[in-house]
Amino acid sequence: MTSQRRKFLIGLWGITLIALLALGWFTVLEPRLNRSVADELGRGDYSLTMTDGGTFTQDTLRGTPSAVFFGFAHCPEVCPTTLGDVSGWQEALAEEGEELRVFFVTVDPERDTPEMLGDYVSWVPGVTGVSGSRAEIDKAIRAFRIYAQKVPLSEGGYTMDHSAFVLLFDDRGRFAQPIAYQEDFDSAVGKIRKLIAG
Repeated sequence: MTSQRRKFLIGLWGITLIALLALGWFTVLEPRLNRSVADELGRGDYSLTMTDGGTFTQDTLRGTPSAVFFGFAHCPEVCPTTLGDVSGWQEALAEEGEELRVFFVTVDPERDTPEMLGDYVSWVPGVTGVSGSRAEIDKAIRAFRIYAQKVPLSEGGYTMDHSAFVLLFDDRGRFAQPIAYQEDFDSAVGKIRKLIAG
C-alpha cells in the first residue's frame, strides 16, 4: 500500500469517526444536556393519596397553575409559617377572583395520614394535603428534587429537616419558579399573578 493511499484511508476513517461522534452528540448527548430543570421537576412514577380522596401523580399538576410544598404536620416553625403565608396569598388572590391550587406533600408519611393532613391544612383555602407510603413519598421527593432527612431528638422521637420553598407550576405541569421561605409578600404574590396570567 502506498503512503499516499494510507494517508487517504486514515483521513477517511478520521472523517467517518468525526461524523459518528457528531451524530452521537446531536442525537443522544446534546438533547439530554439541554433538558432543563423546568422540563424534569415533578416528573416521576409516584402515586400518592390526596386528602380529598384523589390520586396525586405528575399529571395532577396539569390543567391549572399550582404550587407544591413539602413539609410535615409536626413541623414546629417552617410549615405553619408557610401555610400562613399561603393563606395571605390566597386572600389577596380572592380579592381578584382568583385562587391558587396548592399541594402540601408530607415528608413524614409514617405520622401524616391523609385524614390527619386533611385536618392540618383545612384552615387554608385551596390547600390539599398529600400522603402515601414511604416508598411513594421517596419517589416524589426525588422527582421534585427536595431535601428531606429524619433527625433524631435527644429526648426521643424525631423531627424532619426539609426544603422550605414553594414550587410553582404552570397549567402544563411545567416548573415555573420557586417562592423562597418567608419571601416578601408582594414578590410572592407577583410571581403567582404572573403564573395565573400565563
